[in-house]
Amino acid sequence: MAASVSFLPKLFRWAFTALEALSMIGAAAICVAILIDPSLPPGTHFGPFHVAFGGQPGTVALRAANGDSDFTATAFRGTIVLFVEKAGGLIQVALHRGLPLVLISMVFLVVLFDLLRRLFRNVGRGESFTRQSVYLVQIVGGSLIVYSIASAFAERWFADVMLTYLAEHAVVTVSGTPLHLPAPGGMAMLHYNGFPFHSPVFFSGLLVLALSEVFRQGLALKNENDLTV
Repeated sequence: MAASVSFLPKLFRWAFTALEALSMIGAAAICVAILIDPSLPPGTHFGPFHVAFGGQPGTVALRAANGDSDFTATAFRGTIVLFVEKAGGLIQVALHRGLPLVLISMVFLVVLFDLLRRLFRNVGRGESFTRQSVYLVQIVGGSLIVYSIASAFAERWFADVMLTYLAEHAVVTVSGTPLHLPAPGGMAMLHYNGFPFHSPVFFSGLLVLALSEVFRQGLALKNENDLTV
């Protein structure tokens, strides 16, 4: 039993070390992609691929047209059709705004896995109730909360940019009737749904902070008992 207890912290430490390394590689790859600034080659095409929108069958396709590519998405068995002419611009906007968003997530994962690796290194040494371990748990909880808030605003900003582009370039057809998407209200989209009260990451951060307080008080009691003895 003692061997299994001592083995788990070591296993978690190596697992988080590997995940940290993979996250660093992913972050580096995204940085390279941002520097290269890839664009959609003329005449790129794919699909149609069958997907599901709202539980209903749909398709997405990219077709070469006039030295560029047109994007078409259908939903609800073809009742709703989204068409974007010269979708190369849409891909560029998605890359320019989406890659930094993904980079933020990858950097957060690097930080998180590094903190967990260091925490389980201490656990493996039998240093669970130490000031450094409690400090690491507090940083993990705070990092989760900060990331959930920052990512909520970043995702809303990305959605605002994408919807703005679609409002200017896309045509939506509903049962054969063409409609133009209304322009989003800018950062006004950041209403209460954009704040991460519904995010599991936010609540996970609160839970970890609560546990860190339990560890902190446990450490204080341990120190008091040591002084008493």
